[in-house]
Amino acid sequence: MRTTIGLTAIAAAATLALTACGGSSTSGSAPQNAPAGEGGDVTVTLTADGCQPQPSSISSGAVNFKVSNKDAGAVTEAELMSGGQMLGEQENLTPGLDGGFSLELAKGDYQIYCPGAKKDHWDFHVTGDATKSWKDNPALVTATTDYGKWVVDQVNQLVTGTKAFADAVKAGDTAKASVAYGQARVFYEKVEPVAEIWGDLDKNIDGRADDFDNPADFKGFHKIEQSLFEARKLDGMGPVADELVTNVTKLQQLVAKATYQPAEIANGATELIDEIQKSKVTGEEERYSHIDLLDFKGNLDGSMEAFTVLLPALQKNAPDVAKAVQDRAAAVTAALKQYEQSPGYLNTGYVDYSTVSKDQQKTLSQAVNALGEAMSKVAAKVSQ
Repeated sequence: MRTTIGLTAIAAAATLALTACGGSSTSGSAPQNAPAGEGGDVTVTLTADGCQPQPSSISSGAVNFKVSNKDAGAVTEAELMSGGQMLGEQENLTPGLDGGFSLELAKGDYQIYCPGAKKDHWDFHVTGDATKSWKDNPALVTATTDYGKWVVDQVNQLVTGTKAFADAVKAGDTAKASVAYGQARVFYEKVEPVAEIWGDLDKNIDGRADDFDNPADFKGFHKIEQSLFEARKLDGMGPVADELVTNVTKLQQLVAKATYQPAEIANGATELIDEIQKSKVTGEEERYSHIDLLDFKGNLDGSMEAFTVLLPALQKNAPDVAKAVQDRAAAVTAALKQYEQSPGYLNTGYVDYSTVSKDQQKTLSQAVNALGEAMSKVAAKVSQ
């Protein structure tokens, strides 16, 4: 959970954005104060007082937001908003870290929102008409179309798997539910960024206990996970399972109408790698079931699918970036391979993550971090 993808749904805002999370930084950006219609760079510094964008107005086109946290312990994210809708964000920036996200913006009025700051909303304006667009590049048009079809297919499989999981839960079959849990979740992990654009949908599907202010509101996959693997019983989980099916079906309906832009897809690829680092390597995500390695593989597969659809275009204008991602992805795959097992813990194809030592986790983390750094450069390249 956490982080964002965007859907092309708000006319005035052009397209929404996938976000890059963690400490990754965007490189290869267009120059600040670029000519009219060519976008540019925007710097957002998080402080206790706010997050004023510099500059506060920029021309339409490919815009690269560079976000850093100067010294704000209680302010850790910046969001781009339009009409109350979040278009893109950079989150989880503790003091001293930086990151960013890229997207193509149309003329209009926006806001930068930084929750927790003294002044948490700052006006941001985009002017003029873009002189060029990713839609002029056939390779990128194909990439966005192919990615959209892939997301629909993955969510369809998520719905099928979740229904099977819910049936086992309602039947009180803990053995069957334990295996069906991972078989459903892996599809969510592949497309995880897509759900967050739609309000609380991601939270209601994938939220952990600490994401809910009121413990009584805890729901979704992880509520059932807690009952199944910690309490080892499914009493009262039937309604939770039914609501989970309702929510993944809602996601299915939404992605059927969604469209994407190249920078969104690239930022989502980075975000998924950051998710591995933040919640899979640490064991936080599957704290009760310990199927973290299956989630890890799901995030990795989702990220590499996004990268692969962009690869033909990327190889033309940034072959060095493309090769770096491929080499580092191979290193992550090699690091993960030693934990493969057939059929594996709960038929996941991997060992129980609670058996992986801290030193082994550190090795995984180093490989993932290197891939995240390389992947973070893709969005700016496909935005040029």
